[in-house]
Amino acid sequence: MTDRLGVAVVGYSFMGKAHSNAWRNVGAFYPDVPGVTQQVLVGRDHAQVDDAARRFGWEESATDWSEVLQRDDVHIVDICTPGHLHAEIAEAALSAGKHVLLEKPLTNTVAESERLVACATEAAGAGVVSMVGFNYRRVPALAHARDLIADGRIGEVRSVRAAYLQDWLVDADAPMTWRLRKEQAGSGALGDLGSHVVDQVQFLLGDEVTSASGRLHTFVPSRPGADGSEPVTVDDAAWATLGTRRGAVASVEVSRMAFGRKNGLTLEVYGSQGSISFGLERLNELVVDTGSGGARVLVTEPDHPYVEAWWPPGHVLGWDHTFTSQAADFLAAVAVGTQPSPGFAEGLAVQRVLGAIEDSSARDGLRVEITAH
Repeated sequence: MTDRLGVAVVGYSFMGKAHSNAWRNVGAFYPDVPGVTQQVLVGRDHAQVDDAARRFGWEESATDWSEVLQRDDVHIVDICTPGHLHAEIAEAALSAGKHVLLEKPLTNTVAESERLVACATEAAGAGVVSMVGFNYRRVPALAHARDLIADGRIGEVRSVRAAYLQDWLVDADAPMTWRLRKEQAGSGALGDLGSHVVDQVQFLLGDEVTSASGRLHTFVPSRPGADGSEPVTVDDAAWATLGTRRGAVASVEVSRMAFGRKNGLTLEVYGSQGSISFGLERLNELVVDTGSGGARVLVTEPDHPYVEAWWPPGHVLGWDHTFTSQAADFLAAVAVGTQPSPGFAEGLAVQRVLGAIEDSSARDGLRVEITAH
């Protein structure tokens, strides 16, 4: 492909900023993928999205995403909105023949995700590419961990300990936000942080979660809103035990109430012949133990996943690099017309696990079997 692809990003806040940074830099570090033009940044507030577009390097801004979908100079639609808007925008974009990158979680419900997968499958028949944005798959250390597990370096995987802990809601007076309203966010810590954890369990193990038991809890039931106290309708924290098709067991904990933890994703995988552990706060490192004591592996060598595009050995990468590598993988798939991973079906698989955890919590922790329909 020689023509540049026009990109539209819908949403300009936290994720919109991260994705804008990726589109701005992807060609510099991945010169072999198709070139892109940052065509238009879309948001509801004209003044704010216009300011963001200038700061983030976009050609222009817009406030109506449906009009943007009709433009011939837009080929890729990257959706970074709250979850309740995912299905509507993604379905419309796919129907308009646009390639779609959609931030996780895929949607807020299993039913919405199933409809979206059907839409993406139909669009794929016309060469339209779609992918869900689980950016931690592009952390070189985690991609390397998956390779080590697949190569049998730690033997048969028996158990996983996975946690994603933050503390930004510890203060009971922290203000209300859309992330605490079920009608917009779908769920709280479970959908936001738990989606990453569940995806990593399935990604690292190359396995499928088939059962779940769990508990959700809201520690602070109301928050200060614009018009006074407003009820919190999602969870502050969640716990789950997951079973996989091959027999591994995963212990999962996610929280926005973990005092002192800012963005603490930790993963420990235990096999019959060794173990691997990872912490996001040191995201260039793995600890690999195959019997002679845990060895620290600095994942910055050119032969490690994704690293060759970046800096010399020992020059560490950061959280933002994962989005650039994600954009590169997406563009590489667009160039050859193949469906990238994780596709929408993989996003649906995560949503089914999250739904099972919610169902289990409502049934006092009863184990729930997960089946694809």
